[in-house]
Amino acid sequence: MSPGKQASSSEAAAPMAGGARLEAMRRRVRLSRLAVWTLIAAGPVALAVTVASTPTTVEAATPAKPTAVRTAAAAADPAGYAQLFVSAWLRSSAVDATTAQARLAQSIAPDVELPSPAAGAQSRPASVTAVRSAQRAGGAWSVTVAAQYADGSVRYYAVPVAADASGASFTVTGAPGVVAGPRRAEVPKSPYSVSVPEGDLSSAVGEFLAAYLTGAGEVARYLAPGVQMSAVSPAPYTAVSVEQVSAVEEAAAAEKVPADGTAVRVLVRVEARDARGRWPLAYELTLKARSGRWEVAALESGTAQDGAVQ
Repeated sequence: MSPGKQASSSEAAAPMAGGARLEAMRRRVRLSRLAVWTLIAAGPVALAVTVASTPTTVEAATPAKPTAVRTAAAAADPAGYAQLFVSAWLRSSAVDATTAQARLAQSIAPDVELPSPAAGAQSRPASVTAVRSAQRAGGAWSVTVAAQYADGSVRYYAVPVAADASGASFTVTGAPGVVAGPRRAEVPKSPYSVSVPEGDLSSAVGEFLAAYLTGAGEVARYLAPGVQMSAVSPAPYTAVSVEQVSAVEEAAAAEKVPADGTAVRVLVRVEARDARGRWPLAYELTLKARSGRWEVAALESGTAQDGAVQ
């Protein structure tokens, strides 16, 4: 076919395709109009069916429940307050209520009478220490305070104290009462039941404590990797000797240093000396084996840091 004829055929086909698409669009419009008029003619019944077939779900928004925030007031222990009162009360006298101690006692407990010690009597304690606090209902406390005298005797006083709701204010509400001291508690069996003989471990702890307490040598050389600890400064003692070493683990009593990473816990009793005498001390240590030697991994006083076993 010649180029002229091909062009004529293409020009003729274009209007035909366009007319076909236009006719299809007209049919869709007519069908849509027919559906709309059918629904209108059907009346309310069709409308009801249509609404019923397309249910609409309406969910009520659930109100957010308020988060309960409890702000419990800290129950501040009035032990120090009671201790201050007993100290001032025992150092005051009703004969002279204008002294500083008498005024202090009356400011803490305005309704409590001052004592009247006999002339020359040992009424002033060498030290006063709170030893027990018990909280009761309604913001009431009972604080037991120990007063120690120069002759070594100790007297215990129970002091009633009231605290406000915030735990920030206190008042001694009554005169102190002399009570019996606390009973001695039952001591649990010590876990350090393994006796450690003289050897590598006892030597290691002895050298470490000598450096720690007397400054004889560097503490760092006796520590496990990652453990940091400083010697007591200024050095409080001139000499330290190991008296006894006990352990929890049997590995501590072995003749040879065990495999690397083996850890043992020991209780070391030492005798420390200075110009004023000798002092029996005790330390709980954790040691680890490494390269055929024992190294200190922790001192239970809380001074070991950065990787130490606490």
